[in-house]
Amino acid sequence: MLMRRWDFVAAHLQGELQSGEVVYCHAPPGYATYGADGRPRVCRVEKPIYGMAQAGRRWQRSLFPWLRDWGFTQCQSDPCVFSAEETINGVPQRVIL
Repeated sequence: MLMRRWDFVAAHLQGELQSGEVVYCHAPPGYATYGADGRPRVCRVEKPIYGMAQAGRRWQRSLFPWLRDWGFTQCQSDPCVFSAEETINGVPQRVIL
C-alpha cells in the first residue's frame, strides 16, 4: 500500500469572507495602536487570517464544492472526510481526504 500526505500551506488564507461580512482586529505589533486623535486604531480584515474564528469555516466553504466538482464523495458519518475511487491500469486507487 502506498500512502502520501499533503499539507495545505496557509489554508486559512484561501477562504473568502462572505458578502457584507465586516471583520476588524487590533493593529499588529509594530504599527501605531493609537491615532493622532488618541483613539485606538483597528484594521479591517479583507481575507480570513489564521487565528480568526471564521477562518476555518471560510476555507471549508471554498474547498468542499471544489472537492465535489472533482468527483469526491463526502462521508456520511464525518462530513469533513472525502473519498474518491478510480481504477488506473487495472489497479484500484482510493484517495481519502
